[in-house]
Amino acid sequence: MTNDPKFRVAISGDFRKPDGSPTYPDFDLEPLRTAPGVEMAFLESNSPIRAEQLEDFDALILLTHRFGAESVPKSGRLAVVARFGVGYDTVDVDACTKAGIALVITPDGVRRPVAVSVITLMLALTGKLMIKDRLTREAANGFAQRSDHMGVGLVGRTLGSLGIGNIGAEVFRMAKPFDMKFIAHDPFASKAVAAELGIELVGLEDLFRRADILSVSCPLTPETRHIVNAERLALMKPTAYLINTARGPIVDQKALTRVLQERRIAGAGLDVLEQEPPEADDPILKLDNVILAPHALCWTDQCFAGNGAADVKAVLEVQHGREPRGVVNREVLSSEVWTKRLAGLAARAGT
Repeated sequence: MTNDPKFRVAISGDFRKPDGSPTYPDFDLEPLRTAPGVEMAFLESNSPIRAEQLEDFDALILLTHRFGAESVPKSGRLAVVARFGVGYDTVDVDACTKAGIALVITPDGVRRPVAVSVITLMLALTGKLMIKDRLTREAANGFAQRSDHMGVGLVGRTLGSLGIGNIGAEVFRMAKPFDMKFIAHDPFASKAVAAELGIELVGLEDLFRRADILSVSCPLTPETRHIVNAERLALMKPTAYLINTARGPIVDQKALTRVLQERRIAGAGLDVLEQEPPEADDPILKLDNVILAPHALCWTDQCFAGNGAADVKAVLEVQHGREPRGVVNREVLSSEVWTKRLAGLAARAGT
């Protein structure tokens, strides 16, 4: 156990711009600055983060920089890595677990903002919003073409989701007033949640066959990489839309691009791409039947304030020797290293 009486929190360097101003002003760090017994410091901007940067810290709040096995400090002091958001593909989870470090994400901060992004894309796609915006800008010539671009009503249509966890379930809650049919595929689904929301749980291929709007709301794992592939896209209706607000590599983008080029589905809404940022000559950027956003559609003042507040709360819980919410590698919570470290923190904090 360290003799340092302060609970030291590191903030990854990408939370500050080169001029020292905050990257995201809506992330309120004041609760950390004023918390008794807490000392906060920004790291130099390195990705992956270097182990020596973290030797004297108890906690890390992490934005986009990578945290790999080479980032684990030898001191054994680091107790928690609090990721700003819900994606953790930039973090070596196994390395954290082996070192007795809890990896925390912020499901409460992103649940509603990302679900709103899915609904936004659904409404924009089915309402032909982008096309109608372009037609309007063409004045009389555009208005003359508006009958050729009829939208799609949602009543009775089938909304499908690949995943009904934190965000997927929220999408269905928000879609209730549209009077749609709900289907989902999720091998880890809570049957109680599905029943509560009126969701029919279906097989993976059935999901692609039946959905009029299919939203991807699952994490990126070795099992889900390219789970949306050419074979499954071929099962979709020619009138169907695909939405992905999760992670780009869940979808085989080359296969999706071909499907969109050949008009084999009606369109797609993508907040994420397989390569971010894409190459300037990526063919998907030239298509008129896809709506694109730069992995930022959910970025709102409320989303970032919520993520920040969740991370701050998590590290302050650890400071007082309490288990934080949103732990990804839950097996670490029963490890001897974590248990001793938490007990030591509780003793330091007097809790």
